[in-house]
Amino acid sequence: MRPLTMLLEPLVRARHSVSMYARDTASIATPIGTVTVLGTADWITAVTIGPVDAASSASDSPAVDEALRQLAAYFDGTLTHFDLPLAPSPTARGGTLREAIVAIGYGETATYGTLARAIGSSPRAIGQACARNPFPILVPCHRVLGAGGVLGAYSAGEGPHTKSRLLDLERHQGVLL
Repeated sequence: MRPLTMLLEPLVRARHSVSMYARDTASIATPIGTVTVLGTADWITAVTIGPVDAASSASDSPAVDEALRQLAAYFDGTLTHFDLPLAPSPTARGGTLREAIVAIGYGETATYGTLARAIGSSPRAIGQACARNPFPILVPCHRVLGAGGVLGAYSAGEGPHTKSRLLDLERHQGVLL
């Protein structure tokens, strides 16, 4: 008779894939602080912005390494559009909101209301999507402004200060509200 652990092992493997546990993180120092990318070999699962307190680090994940490369190019001013495998949104509605935010081009802005009308949503839903955005910079919620071009909140880094710095970085490429 086989031990219970041997009997359960195939079931556990079936429910929990290796990629579920194979998380990787790496960081890059930027003008707005340390940007840390979390992911697996196939997906970016989150981005965080913190104080400049960590040295840049590499990763074993091709997706995370590519995200760091693209972020470095963004901060150097040589990349204006990210092309990365972001983990899917948990809901179809969340995916629609994310796509609307991503559609705001580099150096451009949109108000919560304008963006909401464009996709048949509400400004509050856009605001909630921005507040819950796990991919700051990559999904550019910093480009979403309040009515009349008011800067508004920002849930990453140092809040509105970080949002303002990101907009300043992009300002030379387009007309901001």
